[in-house]
Amino acid sequence: MTGPHGNPTVPHGNPTVPHGSATAPRLRIAVVGDTLLDVDVSGTSERLSPDAPVPVVDVRTDDRRAGGAGLVATMLARDGHDVTLVTVLSDDSRGPEIRSLLPDVTVVAGPSGAPTPVKTRVRVVDHALVRIDEGCGTPPVPDVTDAMTTALDGVDAVVVADYGRGVAAAPTMREALARAARSTPVVWDPHPKGAAPVAGVAVVTPNSTEARRFTADAVVAPHAGAGSAGSADVTFATAAAAHLVATWRVDAVAVTLGDRGALVASSRDGNRFVPAPSVTAGDPCGAGDRLAAGVAVALASGADVAEAVTAGVTAASEYLAAGGVTALFAQEGPAPVRVPGADRDAMRLVHDVRNAGGTVVATGGCFDLLHAGHARTLSAARALGDCLVVCLNSDDSVRALKGPDRPIMGQDDRVELLLALDCVDAVVVFDEHTPDEALRRFRPDVWAKGGDYTAAELPESHTLAEWGGRVVTVPFHPGRSTTRLAAALEHVG
Repeated sequence: MTGPHGNPTVPHGNPTVPHGSATAPRLRIAVVGDTLLDVDVSGTSERLSPDAPVPVVDVRTDDRRAGGAGLVATMLARDGHDVTLVTVLSDDSRGPEIRSLLPDVTVVAGPSGAPTPVKTRVRVVDHALVRIDEGCGTPPVPDVTDAMTTALDGVDAVVVADYGRGVAAAPTMREALARAARSTPVVWDPHPKGAAPVAGVAVVTPNSTEARRFTADAVVAPHAGAGSAGSADVTFATAAAAHLVATWRVDAVAVTLGDRGALVASSRDGNRFVPAPSVTAGDPCGAGDRLAAGVAVALASGADVAEAVTAGVTAASEYLAAGGVTALFAQEGPAPVRVPGADRDAMRLVHDVRNAGGTVVATGGCFDLLHAGHARTLSAARALGDCLVVCLNSDDSVRALKGPDRPIMGQDDRVELLLALDCVDAVVVFDEHTPDEALRRFRPDVWAKGGDYTAAELPESHTLAEWGGRVVTVPFHPGRSTTRLAAALEHVG
């Protein structure tokens, strides 16, 4: 599809979006699909019931939100977009409740002809205890009003959040979605009990379990064999995505693979694997919705399919790392979808390592043109503890230290290359001449530096002493020099 279907990192780990903007532009987005009422009951449990050997939950919070397509609409509205939710609602008491939970969303709803589906999750601290479903049987396909189909006109993108309750199966709605797909990016998040996507959709985003159900016996999932289970999943996803592109006659299918990322098959560009950033695992509720929303925003902003899926994977990963749906509703303002950044959350990493009783190691430098000496020094530094954080001079810092012709590689590329090394766990970019202020933010236990001098001679020794940290030198490998390598490359050029 043409037209609208058509990793950088900044100091201190703030990722950016394409085309240099701080957040995605304000867009008009229609979300089409089934809306539920989600209830999260949380509390503590310190005793068993005298009536049966089951835990007694002392309820502390009872949080309610619009779920299904309503959650996608909420996410996009909190990103600052103009969102219209096209759905059906019951005429029971919970229908108005769902509307009240969507204050920043324009709701265009027809009659559902069925009770409002309610999913209640009961959690004790961070552990799920039980989920209670009410009215979640499969209803008849609902009628679609003219207002529902008209709501698709003139939008920048459409997200179909199919939860198997019939909105995406209604013939009139399918005709409207097919018309929209001819000129507008449509992202379809499918459901095993739902309808097949209409032809011409820009991207369909099944997870690997859904992809297995959709392909049935047409694609055989391989055994891991001598390889890893992950490689078997990727092999299956590659075949399944290509099969579904042809079967559904859509532009692309992105089979999501949890914390590994996604495998994208495109009718034009073949297969591409999109790895997920490293994140702390969390409550997965809503992660697929976040991914689909991110893909739609990126497509509407001019990204191609691969870039859009990368944006969606990163948005889902950041959503999980931030605490998932609970954190989303705890925020006071928008939580913008962002595109992939190479930086990892150093402070979160340091916190987790410290809580586990581990040792935090840091090192620093410009790392302009990585060479074997750098790799050996970094590997030796990592061996001193349980994680390695690299303090990296920003482009401005390098220019101030080494002159206007440096750095040769920008900080975004330098961050990405450092993080590609197994021995590097996180990178913090700093603007000053020295990393002292960056070090004071996360206070490493060990500062490691390669060189032919003693630890006492290193200027960082005084900074580390402020909190009792140690300075250690690691082997220095003479003959490896960025300056020498740059001069040789200039001579070859």
